Amino acid sequence: MEYITIVLDFIRHIDVHLAQIVDAYGLWVYALITLIIFCEVGLVVAPFLPGDSMLFAIGALCATGAMDISIVLTAFPLAAICGDNFNRFLGTKIGHRAFAKGTGKIFNKNNYNKAHGFFEKYGPKAVTICRFMPFFRTFVPFVAGMSGMSFRSFFPWSILGGTCWVLVCTLAGYFLGNIPFIKAHFELVIIFIVCISAIPALVEWIKHALDNRKKNC
Repeated sequence: MEYITIVLDFIRHIDVHLAQIVDAYGLWVYALITLIIFCEVGLVVAPFLPGDSMLFAIGALCATGAMDISIVLTAFPLAAICGDNFNRFLGTKIGHRAFAKGTGKIFNKNNYNKAHGFFEKYGPKAVTICRFMPFFRTFVPFVAGMSGMSFRSFFPWSILGGTCWVLVCTLAGYFLGNIPFIKAHFELVIIFIVCISAIPALVEWIKHALDNRKKNC
């Protein structure tokens, strides 16, 4: 519980925490954030790590000169693409065994059905679309690997998704993050971004619940 509180506090005040990390560790912050991005999209057990909100805050810091945007827009898309493909690889190797019981907190039937349904609905495009959706960007590559999606088919969509995700979120922060009103209410903006990002997942959950209800009627 304490761990969850720490993570939530970091997300809510991510601009302050990132600025402190940059001051304390300098160039090492790029390596740290690269690792966070890789894990958030590359490890199916880490969907709780910050994504959209962190990139928005990073963009705002780049606009002030606290971080180098050329490094950000080079290293972070690579981290997202590498993490995505590592996740697909894990899905091909351990996916079916991980979901065999279907009762775990992460590897359960409900999570699998949501990610698989999304993948089935959008096909290969799901690899790109899911980038802008928390939970789905962690689970869809894993399920793609389980479904036998080849590296050749997966990779182009992964490049497109990883690059667009980092560019959109970071440049939004770069151009909007230091507007006086937004800067004065940065915590609310971050919460808003998290809520907006969660809407597609919520819609899918509602659809899934309604479908189950119809089946049981």
